[in-house]
Amino acid sequence: MNAPEQPGNASRPPTRTPLSEGVRVRVLCAAHGDPLAAAELADALGERQRAGLEPLPADPVGAVPGLLRSRRPELRSLAPDTRRLLLIAAADQHPIATHAYQRAVTAARLDTGLLDDAEAAGLARATSAGVVFRDPWTRIAAYETASAVDRRETHRLLARVLRGEGEAPRRSWHRAAAALGPSRRLAAELRASAHEARVAGEHALACGLLERAAALTPDPRERPRLLARAAADAWRSGDGDRARRLAAHGDVDGLGGLLALRAGNATEAFDALIEAAGGTRVVLIEGAGGTRGALAEGAGGTRGGRPVGSGTAAHLVARATEAAIYTGDLRRCREAAAVAARLGIAGPGTLGGLTAAFEGRYEDARDLLRAAAGRCGPGGDPTSLIHSSIAALLLGDHTRAASAAVRAAASARAVGEPATVPQAMEFQAYAEFWTGRPRSAGAAALEALRQAYATGQDNGACHLQAALAMFAAVTGDEELCRARAALARAHALEHGLGLPAALALWALAFLDLSMGRYAASASRLRALAGFGPGHGHRAVRHLATPHYVEAAVRTGDTRVARRAHADYDRWARVVRSADDLALSARCRGLLATGHEAADHYRTALDLHAGGTRDFERARTELLFGGALRRLRNRTEARDRLHSALEAFEYFGSPHCAAEARAELRALGEPARAQAAARSMAGLLTAQQLTVARMAAEGATNREIAARLLLSPRTIDHHLRGVFNRLGIRSRIELVRLLAAEE
Repeated sequence: MNAPEQPGNASRPPTRTPLSEGVRVRVLCAAHGDPLAAAELADALGERQRAGLEPLPADPVGAVPGLLRSRRPELRSLAPDTRRLLLIAAADQHPIATHAYQRAVTAARLDTGLLDDAEAAGLARATSAGVVFRDPWTRIAAYETASAVDRRETHRLLARVLRGEGEAPRRSWHRAAAALGPSRRLAAELRASAHEARVAGEHALACGLLERAAALTPDPRERPRLLARAAADAWRSGDGDRARRLAAHGDVDGLGGLLALRAGNATEAFDALIEAAGGTRVVLIEGAGGTRGALAEGAGGTRGGRPVGSGTAAHLVARATEAAIYTGDLRRCREAAAVAARLGIAGPGTLGGLTAAFEGRYEDARDLLRAAAGRCGPGGDPTSLIHSSIAALLLGDHTRAASAAVRAAASARAVGEPATVPQAMEFQAYAEFWTGRPRSAGAAALEALRQAYATGQDNGACHLQAALAMFAAVTGDEELCRARAALARAHALEHGLGLPAALALWALAFLDLSMGRYAASASRLRALAGFGPGHGHRAVRHLATPHYVEAAVRTGDTRVARRAHADYDRWARVVRSADDLALSARCRGLLATGHEAADHYRTALDLHAGGTRDFERARTELLFGGALRRLRNRTEARDRLHSALEAFEYFGSPHCAAEARAELRALGEPARAQAAARSMAGLLTAQQLTVARMAAEGATNREIAARLLLSPRTIDHHLRGVFNRLGIRSRIELVRLLAAEE
């Protein structure tokens, strides 16, 4: 007899690595939004894939056999000719849309009336534009259920009817899908068609063509080159996982450096990019962006025996400088500048301006940034427009920054570069936030976060998590601020990203400041000043100076506050930004007392009138109102504090509004506080209001979590907070309250 199993010996399934945020988003995308397919695909992932250390499987279809099995009986119950119509439609739509269904059906003399059976079964329906499947997995099943012979014949049919202008790449795609074995001639055709697709900005199609060319070429030496170019096209199409898989097959150090910059370790990215710029083999990305998108090729400063072009080297050095700036490493910024000088190339003005600012050369930084900010006229390359937006932000021109970022995103979409879109939207969010549009900024940042994760740019997503932590700090959502800051800092510290690590710490420090925890705020910001590369960042430390001065003064530490302000004031005077000058004047007000302090605050508000940072103007009015109250200037103090209170309520910043109300109560003013705040928007934080509306529309906690890129547990916490603040117990009551509001 077997011994009875002891409780402690019960077999337990091994604990699996939880899906990282980026993997969770990409799994959902690969599953075409189907939760059952996403769960099946997630279960098939290895531990390194779950952590995001390795790309997702090349064939997600093969990883979800259960979902396809469930659809096959319905399809096999249809008549053969109906199944053939569905096969033609599926092959025409997936994985490359070729828009040839109607022509193929006509050429094959098929009766489209046979689709009525498929419509009756709820599988697909015919429209004037072609066949619309019930869902993507039904379309995939319609293709996978057919025999290999039938699939090849269908691809030949589609290739025959694709004879129009500009249709050569799609014709080649179908010819390759129908091929039985290697063909030098077909591989050459695919290479030419890939170039044509790339020039048209269709990088996903170019990637697919080059992958097929690599599979069909009889020359094994050509295969790595083809896969390297395919990897570059995959990246530009926004498919980061595919790019990482393909880059592993080719000698593409330049692309490897770029992939590391967007999703790996920033220090390793810098080393790979500098090495590539110095002459190791890299890949040239041809197409709409010209040499701007070059990634390199060749050895010893050559590509195939010829010198590497200056455009290629300039691109690589620019990306290396970007990596150095992300780490916050001044030594590496200088190294990149030395490489650029040795190669005789000029880097982007924005990156040069940031490097000059790090070194304290503020006049040089100003001139470089002004030149870069001025390059945002009509049209423009997406990356150049992003640099213009960054330069304008640093100079305090937030309106120009927002305009350049919006145009950068539009330009990236127009030239088929979705991977660039979230980078543009990040700076759009910053600009809109500072110009007094917090809700628009939050929406832009959330959408950019989703796109960054979807395109495999986990480092960009880390920056956005840090930005969203700051937005949550301003709106007083402590739980969300801490959750986003923790996510950002964990990823940033693991990947050597000093910039988002510092931004997340600043968000926590501002949260402390707005909630009256001045010693904690000052401690965090002092730590920020002492952190080295990969942990802190000079630019964030500089931007946080006005908050540090306030926290330090409130804790009695004026000596360090004066030293920090001196450097900030020097930058403000060099750049002559109204907002920076206003914040510098506010710092002087904090460091002074009595009537001298009031005069500095008045100067600051005069300067704010020429700027765009409305939230900081309200903070200045709050401090000014408090100073006036202590000087017994009750009338002006009341006016200033009411103005600040209105601004904080507009921004949805309850803790700052509470400070203003406390000052008004100290004046003996009646707390009109909650009179105007009984509306839903007055009782809930911005994030709680968003969650409440989604819940009232019928979304489950898991669905809300997927849309907001949060965990279901966090959504559950938010809903409990909503119910407590509104004094309700169910979603039905929530629906009624929201209906009454409308």
